[in-house]
Amino acid sequence: QVQLVESGGGSVQPGGSLRLSCAASGSIPSTWPMGWYRQSPGKQRELVALITSGVSTNYADSVKGRFTISRDNVKNTVYLQMNSLKPEDTAVYYCTVRVRYWGQGTQVTVSS
Repeated sequence: QVQLVESGGGSVQPGGSLRLSCAASGSIPSTWPMGWYRQSPGKQRELVALITSGVSTNYADSVKGRFTISRDNVKNTVYLQMNSLKPEDTAVYYCTVRVRYWGQGTQVTVSS
């Protein structure tokens, strides 16, 4: 069973930056995709970014050029560097492995 623990959420002003981290317990094959989804009130959960084997990445159009996903296969950890944050980025961010295992979520609030 894979357990995921997220950290790094918080409140920031527009234009600011945050870095999310997600540590997975147990052994995660490097071929398994890891990533982030987010959900705002009244909206469906949506993909933010996915990374496989540390090479292939996939981003939502709304975050391209602002967010960067990376992973450390030794530490079984995935990161999401979020720059130039906008109010519309406000959501609960969920870490996932294989879009099957999910973290508990961490709140990101972008507001002046």
